[in-house]
Amino acid sequence: MGFSGHLVFARSKRPLLEAPLFGSTGPGLRDDVHEWRPRPGGWQTLQLEQGVWEDGYLFALVEWTGVPACVADVSDSSIALVTGLDTDGHRWQAWLNLDNAAALLVEEPEGVDDVSLWVDTLEFEEAIGHKRAELDAEVPAGAEGALLWASAAGVQSATLPSRIEELLRARETFVEELFDGLLDELGFPEAARSAPQP
Repeated sequence: MGFSGHLVFARSKRPLLEAPLFGSTGPGLRDDVHEWRPRPGGWQTLQLEQGVWEDGYLFALVEWTGVPACVADVSDSSIALVTGLDTDGHRWQAWLNLDNAAALLVEEPEGVDDVSLWVDTLEFEEAIGHKRAELDAEVPAGAEGALLWASAAGVQSATLPSRIEELLRARETFVEELFDGLLDELGFPEAARSAPQP
């Protein structure tokens, strides 16, 4: 079973867990937190395994840090919806692992009594194809939004929008790797790799 929870990415001179939102949300949000290896310049990623992430939390985090931030809502390591917000209130969103997202988001038709029977039909495959096409059509806007967001964060990337689009259409077993790769491609400084053991 994969990871389900939230990946929170922001920059601060202090640990992100010191942000007021983590102390004012009641029990749960601070529990089971894993800190990813930090990136140079104060960029940090928190992996929150429990608690409910509400839309206003991202605004509160940007307000506290004074810089753009993003959060990935991850389901079973197979899909993620990434939402970025800059200090001017501009948002962008993009799905990661589009095939899995399409299968999750497809709406079942009325009158279906047993969903398990419907998923084995040609109609289901066609519905997924239509949903996948809808998600694919959103990729260029997602890539443009991500690049503008990274630029607002002070990150200058030589990456072309087509490369970000390619990554947003990519498929990985663990969507967390796609999220990390997206941050790399957007030009955020890469986290130091662990030194090899002798």
